[in-house]
Amino acid sequence: MNKNIIRSITVISVFFCLLWLIGLGWVAYEYYAGKPEKGPQSTTVSQKSEIKKGLTIVALGDSLTRGSGDESGKGYVGVLIDEIKEKSNGPVQLTNLGINGQRSDQLRQQVQQTEIRRQIQKADMVLVTIGGNDLFQGGQGLMDFQAGDISVIEKKYLENLKVIFQEIRQSNRDANVFFIGLYNPFIDLDQGKDMSKIVRHWNYESAEVSGAFPKIVFVPTFDLFELKVNDYLYSDKFHPNTEGYRLIAKRVASLLTW
Repeated sequence: MNKNIIRSITVISVFFCLLWLIGLGWVAYEYYAGKPEKGPQSTTVSQKSEIKKGLTIVALGDSLTRGSGDESGKGYVGVLIDEIKEKSNGPVQLTNLGINGQRSDQLRQQVQQTEIRRQIQKADMVLVTIGGNDLFQGGQGLMDFQAGDISVIEKKYLENLKVIFQEIRQSNRDANVFFIGLYNPFIDLDQGKDMSKIVRHWNYESAEVSGAFPKIVFVPTFDLFELKVNDYLYSDKFHPNTEGYRLIAKRVASLLTW
């Protein structure tokens, strides 16, 4: 083969080899120049993982939400907050919107208010107690009611309850909602067993309504008071005392996931 041809092939080969090395170097430069440094990125991820989001809780309902009868002033809501704080690393913010004597029709109106909707929208958890004043008329019991009257009251109550849950879900689709069931404070009276049947029926129907909505949990309390009701009632024989509220709070806490 002619020496000039060999020399030309060698030169061309060297040229393309140099061109390939230059291209490889350029690609490597572009890759590492555009990639964030590994150290700061790892630090950022670590910092984010240590940030704990606070828990925002909104409590709605009647005097049980307010804690009436609890000499400590906490009620089941306050006891529950204390337990959550013990088991979580982040802050807990509570907005207690309960109203003494409130009935389901009044709560229905309350949850439609603009400011209440705004509070619910921010919540991670919503607590609800309602129905005792509908059924027991503020502690007067059922002595003055006929079966037909109770059925009418129950129907209106369940309609209100459905709207209440609809409003809560429209304001906040993701918050866990805990709906506290009714107990019978009059179980030791002459008509106590008949009242218990009515309360259990109300609880069943209420649980059915709440079960139709996502992430709304019915929390039974009837069994907590059934055997030793007087040990857990305040002097008015209607509201729970400090120990009664503690039992309710423990029941709710048992349903939480940490």
